[in-house]
Amino acid sequence: MSATRVATTRITESSAIRTGLSHAALGLAVFGTLGAGAVGATFLFGDESAAAPRVELALYSEQNGPPPLLKNRSALEALDASATKPTLGIEYADASDADSALDAEGGDGAEPSMTITEIASNAGTTAKSLPRAPISGFVERTGAGDLPKIGPDGRTPAQAYARPFAATGGTPRIALIVGGLGMTQKHTLAAINELPPEVTLSFVPYSPNLQDWINKARAAGHEVLLELPMEAYDYPNVDTGPLTLVTSAKPEENVRRLNVLLGKATGYFGVTNYQGARFATDAAAAQPVMKVLKDRGLIFVHDGAAARSALPQAANATGLDFTVADRIVDADLNADSIDRELLALEALAIQNGEAIGVGFAYPVTIEQFRLWAESLKAKGYQLAPASSAAGVVTRP
Repeated sequence: MSATRVATTRITESSAIRTGLSHAALGLAVFGTLGAGAVGATFLFGDESAAAPRVELALYSEQNGPPPLLKNRSALEALDASATKPTLGIEYADASDADSALDAEGGDGAEPSMTITEIASNAGTTAKSLPRAPISGFVERTGAGDLPKIGPDGRTPAQAYARPFAATGGTPRIALIVGGLGMTQKHTLAAINELPPEVTLSFVPYSPNLQDWINKARAAGHEVLLELPMEAYDYPNVDTGPLTLVTSAKPEENVRRLNVLLGKATGYFGVTNYQGARFATDAAAAQPVMKVLKDRGLIFVHDGAAARSALPQAANATGLDFTVADRIVDADLNADSIDRELLALEALAIQNGEAIGVGFAYPVTIEQFRLWAESLKAKGYQLAPASSAAGVVTRP
């Protein structure tokens, strides 16, 4: 009896264990089948973009009405600027281009999806138009194109093409420059139409239809600078185009390139640098360039990016009017950082009487400049064209 009981007990315990294992295996099989079905359904019917990271682009349109706020102000970092060389770092992809660029990278569902935020362009902005360029008496016809020249009465192109301005006594003045314009239609139109006419606009010399862009800008009341591509430390890896002024070139070659650049269009009161940290260290290379600019009645507004610069000394040796901007306001490309830099400009204007800020043709920069300028007068500041901060005397 005793032996029988022991055997029966072992059989019972073994059966219970086998039953539990069988149930567990059955449960795993059921859940596995359900999981596999869910994954299969996702592949067949699901939207893989819903789970992907999202990138929102802020694009401008020519529609009327106030612009909505940007939803994502750093989306440009996700774009592939792979346009025709030289891009100068400012060619933004349109919606279709951005999608194509991202699709070309391949991937298995981890690529960002995109939401396009349209920012309307208020084309109805009223401003006193500036005279259409070229102005008679301030242009010289040459093999390199129409070049600026000092007028018969001694007035310079800087004075002729600068926006007239009357400073309000005792009021701190702030000038803003938006650069990199002309390469992309939407952003160039936004800068021309959205920003106050006191904001100075700076154009890339390689821009298609450059003269048309300058004409549009001046018609909207904006004075204009022309950008001179200059040698960066990692040139030619930083592609600033075939007309880049370089330290290794002979003086006459840099002068030839400069004349071709200046002959691309008319109507600018001065020039500014594009890149140029390496070129700015070489006074011997810079001085012939500065002399041509002086002889043609222009001024030079530097963006202030070069920590060690021989350009002021080269300009002083030739008598060229040379001004350095106080801040690059969008080095950190987000709205909060730009706002902090604009506040720093306000402090500098109180301290020094005036200040110059430089930004690039990013949508977030244009939008923050617009919003900030709306409240500037109420805060006790005067928005001024960059020419006035650079000392150009005009007749309002």
